[in-house]
Amino acid sequence: MFLVVLVALFGAYWIFHRIYVQRKTCKSTMTLYGKTVIVTGSNTGIGKATALALALRGARVIVACRNKNKGEDAVQEIKRESGNDEVVFMQLDLASMKSIRAFTETFLKAESRLDLLINNAGLAVPGRTEDGLGLVFGVNHIGPFLLTNLLLDRLKECAPSRVINVSSHGHSIGTIDFNCINTHKRLGMGSSNMDIFKTYCHSKLCNVLFTHELAKRLKGTNVTCYSLHPGSVKSELARDMSSWYMKIAKTAMQVFFQTDPMSGSQTTLYCALTEGIEPLSGRYFSDCEVRNVKPEARDDEIARKLWEVSERLCGMA
Repeated sequence: MFLVVLVALFGAYWIFHRIYVQRKTCKSTMTLYGKTVIVTGSNTGIGKATALALALRGARVIVACRNKNKGEDAVQEIKRESGNDEVVFMQLDLASMKSIRAFTETFLKAESRLDLLINNAGLAVPGRTEDGLGLVFGVNHIGPFLLTNLLLDRLKECAPSRVINVSSHGHSIGTIDFNCINTHKRLGMGSSNMDIFKTYCHSKLCNVLFTHELAKRLKGTNVTCYSLHPGSVKSELARDMSSWYMKIAKTAMQVFFQTDPMSGSQTTLYCALTEGIEPLSGRYFSDCEVRNVKPEARDDEIARKLWEVSERLCGMA
């Protein structure tokens, strides 16, 4: 009996590891000399690994993140490891629409090109943004929504270009409660760790729906967009959660989440670099492959309504 249970547990772990942890690699050999890319949240984790990989291919990389010291440290490390001096820090706080507008104004004045926008930054913590939005909602969806829209004209000028939205498999258990958004400017109520996790999943569904609607609005522009699940990666995503949760999360990561940030960046790189996927604009990818999503995540009406609500919250409507 013990042997049967042991075999069953091993089999379950192998399946989990193959589906959620073991990742394919991006096979593209494309170089990016003369191209400019923005990677948000690129001072650490997957974002930093993505920025390094793009710098190694010759791109001019804008490291866009909130913390100036960490951002500048990341720039120096990426320059050193890539041998590419075209790596620049620009301060961006996605929890502040003022900061987002200031960033885009500075970028558009200083940089003549934008070929790739990678909305990588994300968090799972309680609180409110500077503008009164739920922090997870603001940073994971509204911030990238505003940033992308403010940069669309430059992306169109430099087409073919791409927008990459880093989502999560968690979107599959997310929902969109428009009543909660309209009433509380949040995706969910409650501040427990489980509540925050649910809100995070709701925000990742927002990423998929945003990408779906954005692709429709970009038809004929030669700008394409993709959302993706990076894999189960050891990261600092939940670094501000309670200490007991962090202890549990750290243990789980040691057992299950063996993927390093560079491995976790592979699907982002696949969507950014692979030729021939333009007809798949608006689709969701995982493990360097296009994947189907649940009906709610591809619902035209929900995606359109989320876009309109996001415009209103950004003051764009």
